[in-house]
Amino acid sequence: MTLVALSASYGAGGSIVGPALARRLDVPFVDRAIPLAVADRLQVPYDDAAAHDEQVSTGWLQRVLSGFMGGDTGAPAPLPAEMFSSEDFRRATEEVLLQQAATGEGVILGRGSVVLLREYPRALRVRLDGPPERRIEQAMRLDRELDREAAERGLRRFDRTHAGYLQQLYGVDIRDSTLYHLALDSTCIELEACVEIIARAAHALVAGAPSAALNEPDSRR
Repeated sequence: MTLVALSASYGAGGSIVGPALARRLDVPFVDRAIPLAVADRLQVPYDDAAAHDEQVSTGWLQRVLSGFMGGDTGAPAPLPAEMFSSEDFRRATEEVLLQQAATGEGVILGRGSVVLLREYPRALRVRLDGPPERRIEQAMRLDRELDREAAERGLRRFDRTHAGYLQQLYGVDIRDSTLYHLALDSTCIELEACVEIIARAAHALVAGAPSAALNEPDSRR
């Protein structure tokens, strides 16, 4: 039983590593199951939850970012009240992630999981990253229909979006090394090798964690 919270910057290959890691560990990859569980909790149609989940991955986060970052200055600015219209969905998503964590197994990609699970002794928190230029190149290799201009635009938008999301909602800096047990440059280490490294680290973490607290948050922190 192993649990991994995976954070990946644009072009770092998170969408490849996440599912492959779950298969390697023989645990659920819960990314695609989250909208269904959220729909059940909120008693809304699955299509509504799935549509919202897609917005969280694209438009909603971008709107949050534009409110938080204060344009291109990088100076924090308060979010307009309407930006919090998705609060129920966010809370339900957090509940789903914590419920999955309570099972002691799974691979969770994004959605602030590295923050939500930082008090869980058995949850390995991993960051995939790399130099911007190499991430742009890798994004184009992984998506043959992506040209350089689109990849550069995607990197600028999603890197700022994800950083703003963690800062605004959880008050943490995505670059804070203490959020992660393991950080890999997945632009120079092959993605298959990243999967193997993370799998070995996850097993090692479980082997070294206190058995009485494997499935519960560490209340001492």
